[in-house]
Amino acid sequence: MSISDLRPSISICYNNDLYLVCECEHAKIARGNAFCRVKLKSLRTSQIIDCTLRNSDNIEEAFIEQRQLQYLYHDGDIYHFLDLGTYEDLILNKSCIEDKVSWFKDHLEMVGLFYNGKLINLELPYSLELKVVETEPGFRGDTVKAGTKPAKLETDVYVQVPLFINIGDVVKVDTRTGEYLGRA
Repeated sequence: MSISDLRPSISICYNNDLYLVCECEHAKIARGNAFCRVKLKSLRTSQIIDCTLRNSDNIEEAFIEQRQLQYLYHDGDIYHFLDLGTYEDLILNKSCIEDKVSWFKDHLEMVGLFYNGKLINLELPYSLELKVVETEPGFRGDTVKAGTKPAKLETDVYVQVPLFINIGDVVKVDTRTGEYLGRA
């Protein structure tokens, strides 16, 4: 694959690992060879790296299949998912999805990323509606602009919420940043 074919959201195989191109900037210097500065996100570990690619680098396009999955349960460090298309039980080790585990709740639906028929990673929904299980009580007259307080959600994640949120309220949270988005 040529570096001129690189663009954001394409999946590639580079240095024996799978990456998603997040950003790319093509450049050509007067008498030199063209190159491309890219930000790559590892599909196996979710780590982001910056690198410069040239045509001499061995880059192949990777075909990543996406399927709807449902979280079932975990047994130690092994997490079980149900493929909603084939009803097959799939497993992933905690080390592959360490950053996503804290958002899992029963029957959560998400997208599974498959390479060569093997589940390699997950994509969570951009936002989730979760119940507040622990926070300081809100008082009459508290407004949105008055400040925030920590709240523990049903998945044991702590989020900063407005002062008027009480225990039992359902809030919408961004899974990428962990920010409060509003009441559900």
